[in-house]
Amino acid sequence: MQKLFWQALLVSPAILIAGCVISTSALAQDVRESVELPSSNSQSEAIDLGTELMGFPASIPSLDSIHRQQVSTKFLKDEVKTPAASVSNLSENLINSPQVPANAVKNETIAQVTPVSDLSGEPTNARSVPVKNSGMAQVTPVSDLSEEPTNARSVPAKNGGMAQVTSVSQLSDVQPTDWAFQALQSLVERYGCIEGYPDRTYRGNRALTRYEFAAGLNSCLNRIQELIAAAGGGGVTQEDIETLRRLQEQFLAELSTLRGRVDTLEARTARLEAQQFSTTTKLSGFVSFNITNATIGGGDRVRAEGFNAFATQRENGTPFVRTEDNPETTFSYLAWLTFNTSFTGKDALVTRIGAGNGFSPANLLVSAGQFNTTGTPFLDQTVGPTENDVVLAELFYSFPVGDQLRVTVGPRVNFYRHFDGNPFTIPINGTSTFNSINSTFLTYTKRGSGAVVEWNPSKQFEFRAGYLVENIEFFSGTRPASDPNRGLFNGADTITAELTFKPIKTANIRLLYQRSNLPQNQNGQIAFQPVFGTADDGFGGRVHDATSDTFGVNVSWLINKHFGVFGRYYYSSTHIEPIADDREEGDINAQNIQAGLAFPDLGKPGALATVSFVIPYDVLDGRRFLAAGGGNGGTQYDIELNYFYPVSQNIAIVPAFYIIQNINNFDDNPTVFIGNLRTEFRF
Repeated sequence: MQKLFWQALLVSPAILIAGCVISTSALAQDVRESVELPSSNSQSEAIDLGTELMGFPASIPSLDSIHRQQVSTKFLKDEVKTPAASVSNLSENLINSPQVPANAVKNETIAQVTPVSDLSGEPTNARSVPVKNSGMAQVTPVSDLSEEPTNARSVPAKNGGMAQVTSVSQLSDVQPTDWAFQALQSLVERYGCIEGYPDRTYRGNRALTRYEFAAGLNSCLNRIQELIAAAGGGGVTQEDIETLRRLQEQFLAELSTLRGRVDTLEARTARLEAQQFSTTTKLSGFVSFNITNATIGGGDRVRAEGFNAFATQRENGTPFVRTEDNPETTFSYLAWLTFNTSFTGKDALVTRIGAGNGFSPANLLVSAGQFNTTGTPFLDQTVGPTENDVVLAELFYSFPVGDQLRVTVGPRVNFYRHFDGNPFTIPINGTSTFNSINSTFLTYTKRGSGAVVEWNPSKQFEFRAGYLVENIEFFSGTRPASDPNRGLFNGADTITAELTFKPIKTANIRLLYQRSNLPQNQNGQIAFQPVFGTADDGFGGRVHDATSDTFGVNVSWLINKHFGVFGRYYYSSTHIEPIADDREEGDINAQNIQAGLAFPDLGKPGALATVSFVIPYDVLDGRRFLAAGGGNGGTQYDIELNYFYPVSQNIAIVPAFYIIQNINNFDDNPTVFIGNLRTEFRF
């Protein structure tokens, strides 16, 4: 057995082992990827705004957050200690103030804000263009300030209104020991251009939005204009003007460069606006390359029920059994293009098209009714009925109703966007086979026509309910939802309800119930989930459409940032009613069990390793109704090892290895070893 195991490693998952030992030092920079984590673009944009207002390139650290306390020092670097500042002193403070010491800002460099972007005799008229990571915004030169104060009001903050304060003591969370206390005190009490929140807090450690930065800057600039106007122009001395001229000469080369960059960026922005794909739609893409091999241990053959993975009939009342040898190694692809359209910023019209050509080797080894289940990676598939078909995979519209309710409706709703979710079994970066990414009892309405309602009454509880009619893209022909002989309400549907409880932020407990109406296939059999195989009347005869009830619990817990656990337990009962009057009806009762371990950030931030143990279909009662899937009474179990390794922000390598014991519920079947190596591309 040991020799066989190593031979299997050589012929199939040798590529998996190679992927596992890639040195992290040989790969690109660390990138953390998570479906649920927000992008840091908004934080970068907040930093870039500060760069634009400086008037020249500056060394800006990659801050995770730019604090409101730091902004106070941008407005005023070195406060003059005299109780009243003249306009001349104010100009000197704004122009000649030294940098804040590095240790005063927690080792984060804050560049000097110097309004010198337009001090030449021929000022440019370029409008302000906010750009990311380069380019400066046009600012009004001191020489152009009007004799009369402007009445421009502050830009309202994005996250709620601010309250004007006249003393720093009115800000309850600002203490004299804070490193920016003196700067805040001056801006509040001397110039009156810093505001607090309505609850009289300043929240100096909170990340600053571009709206808030613009509001504070506008308020301070208005105050400067008022001081100049109040002085009647006499406060601006010849010495101040000479200082400005020296600064102009000193930064002449930089200013010329910046003007050229702004002109170039304006042209590029205009071109992008003219050529952009859509103002309401975002296009994203995903491509996966798969190399997969399946090897039967011991050189034996595997027994499976049915003519192939799709069809079967009994022979003299006994399920037909075939034997299969080792399949060949395959190389396949899967591609999705997703169009996310929003008309209000809170709604979403999702259109996904896809194509693929995967026919995974394990599909040659399974019983009828188990196509794309055991040992098949989720991404090793076609998207439509045949390979390379371009198919509409998803189409739905989601919109909020109030603050706690959201409704999704469409002709092709993805069931798994709403139910039986688990952060460690997402097939893109978690467990990878069809048997492990969700319960094997769910659901033949994978893509269905209908609606889902989501209600989030609190942070700890979520409730979701849905009614979907089968509209699976893998099946050819008119589907029940659009077939007038079936329609929306005539027996090819599921009703699902799920309650989620979050005892802590990193743990989820989901309780699910599903009622299914299962239509018979063309042979009068039931071959839809939760039946994991094919069912008839026990003698090869036809049966009526069936009903089933499925109950399940799904748990996940991230114990610490590097270790988590997950699992599922599902129970189903499917009622079989023969058409022949002399045949007894009965139930097929079965259970599905999963338990697993997860190791986030293993080897690199953003990586995820998972180990999963799955019993896909343990028949408890009613095996006599199974023409395929029951085996000889054994219990199949799968062991899966997956490792998602992000090479860069857009590319990942994912080796996986599966061990299948008692495949097809035959306890005398040999062990099957499956290796899969895939490369994922996101754009």
